[in-house]
Formats: sequence, C-alpha cells, structure tokens
Amino acid sequence: MVVKRNPDQTRKRILEAAFAEIYRNGFRSASVDRILADTGLTKGALYHHFPNKAALGYAVVEEIIGGHMQETWIAPLADTDDPITALMTQLQSMTDEQIAQVCDCGCPLNNLAQEMSSVDDEFRTRLAAVFSLWREGIAESLQRGQAAGSVDAGVDCKQAAGFFVAGVEGATGLAKNARDPEVLRSCIGAMSVYMESLRP
Repeated sequence: MVVKRNPDQTRKRILEAAFAEIYRNGFRSASVDRILADTGLTKGALYHHFPNKAALGYAVVEEIIGGHMQETWIAPLADTDDPITALMTQLQSMTDEQIAQVCDCGCPLNNLAQEMSSVDDEFRTRLAAVFSLWREGIAESLQRGQAAGSVDAGVDCKQAAGFFVAGVEGATGLAKNARDPEVLRSCIGAMSVYMESLRP
C-alpha cells in the first residue's frame, strides 16, 4: 500500500511545531531537532519546505502569528459598529489558562520583537507588518464606530489604536516578568477604563 503524502499538511505540521518551540525557547534557542522530534519528520522534509531556520522563523511570523492576529483581533471587528465593546470583550474573555500562559511565556509577537528586531532586519520588517495589521485593523474599526455613533467623533483613531496595542503588549510583558495573573488583570481593567473613555 502506497501512503499518499500531503505536502500542505506536512508544511503546516512543521510550522505549528516550530511556533511552539519558538514560543517556549525564543528563536535563537529554538532547536530544529526538537521541532523534528515533535513532528516525526526528517530534516529532508523540513528543508524541502524551508531552506533554513531563518526562513522557517519568517514563515512562523507571517503565517502562524499573523494568522492568529487576524483571527483573534481583526476578524471579530469586521462586522461590528461597536468596536469598543468588541475589543474589550476579546480582552476580558481570556480564560485562566490563557492568562497563565501569558504569565509563563508572554506574547509570541512581542517576544520575537524584543529578541530579533535589533539583530535581524528580515524579522523586524515581518514583525512590523503584523503590528501594523493589528493597529490598522483597530483604527479602521474605530473609524466605523465613529460613523455609527459608538465612538466619539473627536477620537484620533490611529493614535487610540496604537495606544491599545502598546497597552496590551506592555501588559503581557509586565505579567510575564511578574509571573502574576493579577498584574495582567489589573492592566486589562485599566484598558477597559481607557476604552470606555472613547465613547461619545
């Protein structure tokens, strides 16, 4: 019996294992051998899809982290006239397990930005694109909220979006450093107060 291979599934398995490895250990300490052990694949299979470790890391940023950003933060805003409620619902709906993970490992986007932006410009530009996607998605939703009357007309939407992203990333960094869920919950509470201030 011939086993039919699925290159797309193989590539996806590699990316998911690489993301988990990078999230746990950072990119520079990430082990290709551990990634292969997690997938049960050979180096030949990995290098068929990704010519080197850097290319694998770039794909993790663009496809896994960027995809997660789109799914978690941008898609829920697409059809709402009340982006403030949608954004705060997303933050406040974090489970205890998710909060514990943030306290243990931080935010994968922010982790890589801190680790790699100053040492690899290819990483930096890809990470910047994900941050831009996030900020622009929020800014556009706030502008739609202004048109619908749920966001104050005087709000600078780009500025507010940048502050929201900075607040979320700063909160995750503080919580990771403190290893304390209450640090994150306190920051979420403060973000809620700020977001409510954007209403008419």
